[in-house]
Amino acid sequence: MSGLPSLTDTSLVLDGRVAVLTFRRHDVRNALTSTEIVTDIVATLNWANNNSAVSVVILTGEGTAFSAGGNIKTMSEHTKAPAFELQGDYKRDIQRIPRALQSTGVPVIAAVNGAAIGAGFDLANMCDIRIGSTDARFCETFVNLGIVPAIGGAWFLQRLVGYQRAAEITLTGRMISAAEALQLGILMEVTQPDALLSRAHEIAAAIAAKPPLAVRYAKQLLKLAQSQPLAEHLEVCSAIQALCHKTEDHAEALQAFLEKRPGDYKGR
Repeated sequence: MSGLPSLTDTSLVLDGRVAVLTFRRHDVRNALTSTEIVTDIVATLNWANNNSAVSVVILTGEGTAFSAGGNIKTMSEHTKAPAFELQGDYKRDIQRIPRALQSTGVPVIAAVNGAAIGAGFDLANMCDIRIGSTDARFCETFVNLGIVPAIGGAWFLQRLVGYQRAAEITLTGRMISAAEALQLGILMEVTQPDALLSRAHEIAAAIAAKPPLAVRYAKQLLKLAQSQPLAEHLEVCSAIQALCHKTEDHAEALQAFLEKRPGDYKGR
């Protein structure tokens, strides 16, 4: 797939094999509702899935927020529609994000530059790797507004921090600092604000330097392992491993190892 996707409220840069998608609606703190950010995220992930030149996607925000989630100023409009219509709206709109991220073949890194609130917190938790600046903060704010996590927040959060801590975070709706997020395992690392993107690029580059097909297959196995019994998972592992042994990149990796040089991988 050639060229970049057409986007509205974000910008996309491809640097080597690393794609960086930046949310650019600082006027509404990069809210996922009342903007085109959801559509842009889904379009970018679909593009990355089908582009063999992409090995990693980084998500980050412009301004003081990673994403404020829902736009509270427009949220009251939901009360005007019947519940069954609202349910359909969620399925057709913002719930596209967890489905797209769960099926994305390339690793996705969240570089959390600031506030990740509500659905913005959930979005970060859907990513494979999360790093944050000291300005990052997190809150599962839904109960504070009399609503619930509607895009899978309860599913993702407890897989990161365990049921008990996820219950406490979700049911109190309290704010979490970058330091606490690191301690809880929500963030893998915390950096100074001006070092966040360079560190995200460093992690992404380390992944992008590996054989591209192996990276995609390894991520697929990690996702499958979340729900498969071991016996079923081992069957899939053996099948994928057999495919990997037949790739040109595997042969190149072996040769590069023997010759003590970096591999030159083609994704085939």
